[in-house]
Amino acid sequence: MPIDRVNIKNFKSIRDSGDIHIRPINILIGPNGVGKSNFVNFFKLLNSIYKKRLTFYTAENGYENRILYFGRKRSKSLEGSIVFKPERGNTNNRYDFKLVPQTQGTGFYFEKDLGGFNYFARGFNESWDYMNLGGEGKEESELRNNTSTRAEFLCDYFEDFNVFHFHDTSSGSPLKQANKTHDYNYLKEDGTNLAAFLYKIKDTNPKHFKIIEYTIRSVAPFFERFDLKPDAKNSEMIFLNWLEKGSDDYFNAHNFSDGTLRFIALSTLLLQPELPKTIILDEPELGLHPFAIAKLAGMIKKASVHSQIILSTQSVNLVDHFSADDIIVVNREDNQTVFKRQSEESLKAWLEEYSIGELWEKNVIGGRL
Repeated sequence: MPIDRVNIKNFKSIRDSGDIHIRPINILIGPNGVGKSNFVNFFKLLNSIYKKRLTFYTAENGYENRILYFGRKRSKSLEGSIVFKPERGNTNNRYDFKLVPQTQGTGFYFEKDLGGFNYFARGFNESWDYMNLGGEGKEESELRNNTSTRAEFLCDYFEDFNVFHFHDTSSGSPLKQANKTHDYNYLKEDGTNLAAFLYKIKDTNPKHFKIIEYTIRSVAPFFERFDLKPDAKNSEMIFLNWLEKGSDDYFNAHNFSDGTLRFIALSTLLLQPELPKTIILDEPELGLHPFAIAKLAGMIKKASVHSQIILSTQSVNLVDHFSADDIIVVNREDNQTVFKRQSEESLKAWLEEYSIGELWEKNVIGGRL
């Protein structure tokens, strides 16, 4: 049951987004600093609300003056809504919130913490019945503690609002460290538990594990296979060990190039047997070879059959693998972030001669400085 649309008001550079409709694939393009990451971070905010970590999110993001559009003197509240719609049927559930800055001290409190159900869920119109989930007047939402059916539905989605970024491949990065062997319930946002998660897939879904290995070999021909098992000296830990073709030597994550290691994490995320309902990626093309970017595009398309994909990118190469219908151009106009969904129909004449990436480069669709 996918997301139908989101609406954001007074969040960072976004004054009023209007309704942004969410498709199976949603690729945000635009120059640096226009607000692509702010749209992605809206889902981090929703995840923090669900996990009762709003106070931490607020502190980590510079408190309300950095979170509100032009600060608390300009914006008196932060509002958002997310509406869901079954693959076949009308919109049926939604979550709406309104955050107001504390009059004394820092942080927010909830003026609205609402779950909604559409009376016409079996029809075509919308008329919403709203339930107070319990957070009104509090610093944290009560969504997670609410036992109603609509709250349970929302929680099931908000759990998956994680933004995956595998950018850090330095020697001390989480991707290169040993993992706790049993830390494998889900793949973490920064790949902290990549080895443990692959170990779980190997044991529980060997077919998917083989597909992941095959995909990695297609862009890293030196790679033969993983050798994943708990460490002999400490069974509580596991390393990302692997074998190179034509060699009996064992290697670990430190022996992969940065691009290869990122591609392994992306392949694991997008080819896992039980995909999250929503997969959110921030510039996944970083450091990837053009052939690897083509493979990434294929994995995204395959995953979008079961998940909604939301990603921001600066890569013309990646964009060229998708339909104009998948593209949201992000610009800054009148000191605010604006979003415009593209369409194959409106660009039909242009697309007869140019790819969507070329139209982006030529600034026909905007999204360039």
